[in-house]
Amino acid sequence: MSPGHLIAVVGPSGVGKDSVMAGMIAAQPDMRLVRRTITRAPGLGGEDYDAVTPEAFDAAAQTGAFCVYWSAHGLSYGIPADVLTDVKRGKDCLANFSRSALLQAKALFPRLMVLNITASPATLAKRLAGRGRETESEIAARLKQADKALPAGVNIVTITNDGALEDTVAQALAALQPARV
Repeated sequence: MSPGHLIAVVGPSGVGKDSVMAGMIAAQPDMRLVRRTITRAPGLGGEDYDAVTPEAFDAAAQTGAFCVYWSAHGLSYGIPADVLTDVKRGKDCLANFSRSALLQAKALFPRLMVLNITASPATLAKRLAGRGRETESEIAARLKQADKALPAGVNIVTITNDGALEDTVAQALAALQPARV
């Protein structure tokens, strides 16, 4: 059996990563949707995640609970260590990721694929304001990060999520399919 892929989904805040990922899993239930551990309060909407304190996150990282972890926007994020096992066993795993952690992931997952989702600045600003989790200054800071460069040397597929969600999901699956075969 050949190894699977870690499909790292990246893009600016508000681009719709979680919605696109949910649509992809609904269409391809053989993929694993990775549940991240985050130092964010529980119940804030968006993705399903395991909420932990910063102290609990640090302890988990020290004991090897994560195969990849990073900090961004004042929070810490971890990808469970068992994702590496699933990928080695041939399963494709879909994970919301940070652009800053892609090289760390590439070192562990040779068949890493990056799904880079983009949207117009107007779309991003509207979605960020609509979710109600950030202040105006936090939204402005996130919008400044929207065009952050991706590292060289990783397999990147870029799609745009300015239209209907079902169109974006279909575009993502079609773009990833040749590499998944």
